[in-house]
Amino acid sequence: MPFHPEPKKPDQPLPPDTCDSHCHVFGPAAIFPFAASSTYVPVDAPQETLFQRHRHLGIDRAVIVQASCHGTDNAAMMGALKAGGDRYRGVAVVADDITDHQLADMHAVGVRGVRFNFVKRLGGGKPLDVYRRILAKIKSFGWHLIVYFDAEDLEELTPFLESIEVPVVVDHMGVVPVEQGLDSTAFKLLHRLLLGDEKFWVKISCPERLSKTGPPYFDVDPITLKLLESVPDRVLWGTDWPHPNMKTHIPDDGQLVDRIMRICDTSALRQKVLIDNPTRLYWTD
Repeated sequence: MPFHPEPKKPDQPLPPDTCDSHCHVFGPAAIFPFAASSTYVPVDAPQETLFQRHRHLGIDRAVIVQASCHGTDNAAMMGALKAGGDRYRGVAVVADDITDHQLADMHAVGVRGVRFNFVKRLGGGKPLDVYRRILAKIKSFGWHLIVYFDAEDLEELTPFLESIEVPVVVDHMGVVPVEQGLDSTAFKLLHRLLLGDEKFWVKISCPERLSKTGPPYFDVDPITLKLLESVPDRVLWGTDWPHPNMKTHIPDDGQLVDRIMRICDTSALRQKVLIDNPTRLYWTD
């Protein structure tokens, strides 16, 4: 599906310095071709469109996450970081033969982490030793790790995740089955992971992917609220624009902003989730 052409204006203005901690740029394919290994081919979603969308929503800062469709060619993401200046940070996808020089070049333009994709339908999952070699290389840069996995794989991945020595951010609430509520095995595993070690963070992003009832995604609220209650200092929020691989509907980013303002219903909580938490992870150097 294409992204929403005209999202609504949010009902309330976001606080200054709000960070969209999970968004993407795709292409344009004529300049930044998609990887031959990609399991999907998204519509072009270039940096100029992302910047315009953030202006429309009132988002001042953002983290651009490399998606699997571009493989380990981070050129589109890094180009957007250069164009966005200090307001933008990035998360890369790299191979285990990445050099310190290449990592330093990425750091200079604003990359502060790498992403491991374990989602099988997206071609994810490599031998763990590959990931360990990457982790050893990024540690000296003070970077963190983002992990994307299907909920049913968390139990198997837990020993590996617990062994990691850098901060670990779990994407999209661990993609837990919201229809099973707080008592699901997947949510209990995620919750235990977060409470067991302060290196673990979580993004309360992608209610549009987890919801079974559709916008405004009230059925995702119990999971989101429990995560906020449990680890408010280690929660991030993001739009996931331009919402690749959506099958059911085209999300309205204005509605997603309205939702986070409804969920984070105090100025103190908004300060943590939208401003202070991403600042600690991405803007400390």
